[in-house]
Amino acid sequence: MRYTLTALMLVGMLATSGLAIAQTTKSSSKPAAAKPASTATHSVQGVVKSVDASSLVLTKSGKKDMTFKLDSTTQKDGSIATGSAVSVRYRMEGSSMVATAVNAEAPKPAKTAKK
Repeated sequence: MRYTLTALMLVGMLATSGLAIAQTTKSSSKPAAAKPASTATHSVQGVVKSVDASSLVLTKSGKKDMTFKLDSTTQKDGSIATGSAVSVRYRMEGSSMVATAVNAEAPKPAKTAKK
């Protein structure tokens, strides 16, 4: 009886440790998911100070200039020229702001005086 109980306890401990090892191996067999690059986007509105094929400098009222990188994936909508009002969606890549979309805003209609 004593040997039987000892044998059952030993088998139970081996089975339990085998499951624990299997779970540890199973969870560690998956590579740790790399922290994805920040894909958060930001947006800003302002007036174009300068623009060329690879960059856009935007001036916000009362703020300092913001420089954005433009690339082949940047979506451009409307006529983007110096002096035009635009809204820019961008993402951060390191310390650089990369524009994902630039939209020229329609000029606001002039206010007419009421009579």
